[in-house]
Amino acid sequence: MKSVMMVQNDIIKRVAFLLLGIILLTDLNAKTIKVITTTSDKPWITQQFTDKKNAENLSEDIIVYPDSLMQKIDGFGGAFNELGWDALQVLPLEKQKEVMQSLFSPSGVNFSMGRVPVGASDYALSYYSYCDVKEDFTMHDFNISRDRYILIPYIKEALNWHPDLKIWASPWTPPAWMKINEHYTQRGGNMNSRTGGNDMEVRKNIMGNVTGFNMQVGYLKAYALYFSKYIQSYQAEGITIWALMPQNEIAWSPNWPCCTWRPEDLAYFVGNYLGPQFKADGIKTEIWLGTINYPDPDYVRTFLKNKEASAYIKGLGFQWTGSHSLPAIYKEFPGFNYMQTENMCGEGENSWKSLENSWNSMVHYFHNGARSYQYWNMVLDETGKSSWGWAQNSLIVIDRKTKEIHYTPEFYLMKHFSHFIQPGAYLIRTSITTDALAFLTADHKVVVICYNPDGSDKQLRLKINGSEVKCSLAPNSLSSIIIN
Repeated sequence: MKSVMMVQNDIIKRVAFLLLGIILLTDLNAKTIKVITTTSDKPWITQQFTDKKNAENLSEDIIVYPDSLMQKIDGFGGAFNELGWDALQVLPLEKQKEVMQSLFSPSGVNFSMGRVPVGASDYALSYYSYCDVKEDFTMHDFNISRDRYILIPYIKEALNWHPDLKIWASPWTPPAWMKINEHYTQRGGNMNSRTGGNDMEVRKNIMGNVTGFNMQVGYLKAYALYFSKYIQSYQAEGITIWALMPQNEIAWSPNWPCCTWRPEDLAYFVGNYLGPQFKADGIKTEIWLGTINYPDPDYVRTFLKNKEASAYIKGLGFQWTGSHSLPAIYKEFPGFNYMQTENMCGEGENSWKSLENSWNSMVHYFHNGARSYQYWNMVLDETGKSSWGWAQNSLIVIDRKTKEIHYTPEFYLMKHFSHFIQPGAYLIRTSITTDALAFLTADHKVVVICYNPDGSDKQLRLKINGSEVKCSLAPNSLSSIIIN
């Protein structure tokens, strides 16, 4: 929890930020309004709009309240995965740089955050961990050699464009020998029609609300040491891991790398092993509870009842069905930082409907306390398939045969946000809560992002501090309105 002095300082900063914003917005009539619009066939079209009073035939009014600051924004990001780097390698070097520039430079999406898997994910090339030697409790054979050839070059290329990138990490699975079925996954065979199978025998399946990790003391100590060595090894490569979430999707058993945890068991591990190990090793990496994909708020409540564990937790990360529990948890535990950790990834359609789904997700998360929003795969090849056969969406598609680069609608969705909304901005209140989100940036611009789901033009009038401006939103479009 924050100290009294920290809270007071935060209040002072917010008031000063607020007053400057009000001063800059009291003369909107003299300002020029820039509008950038994306439709399915015409992305990122820039227009200049000036103030027009007494507008007629209005479809909707939106009142923006820049004096009503909500949560501070930490940023936007996407995930670094092995298959993304592998897809990039088919391009010539100058085209690879073009892709990375489009994601991380100020002229592009300008991502300020990035997610890294700790060992194998479903978008790794194969199963692996950093210590596959059975019962190596001292981590004698721990190494990140594989990452030096794949993930680390991927991350470093992003850091070349955005040196202040905040990197956070989460494992899909511990080393197989630390689990009760001694396998990377928890479900053998075909899970459903969209995914391939695996080599695990069905008799070793771990299903239901159980813990897949071996909760004996030696394994708990070894896993805490595993994380400590991971953080230190990445630091030695010049990559700081800002935050760690000790388990991806804590409540699901798919047929790719995974590990389920009961909240009592995960809290016991964090409070008695992981947190103390980080403290003993002088590791400053934040520990978060996540990624939470369980719809019942009782999972988080149960975890946070453990005083030893909650003392180490700095934030809470939610994804997929975990979004259902977020509203209640945010109201009950407002003192934590909140993150949306992975958008729903679709079926490889990369369509306008995908953009619409992600937009609705963003509205939900930001209206329920989220300070950051993370996309899943930034780059994939034309199949979009994981190593386990599920074709998913991405921001950028690279065709291995033609070497063509395709920017999907969700690329532009993320650009409409992260290009303008950098760390230090604030969400601000608006009169509508479905088709618009508004932010006050650190350099005191108001950015209103509007979605028009209708098949016809929408005449929009923005009202801010007694001034107003009329804009025309194209059918089925996303628009960023920037008040300079």
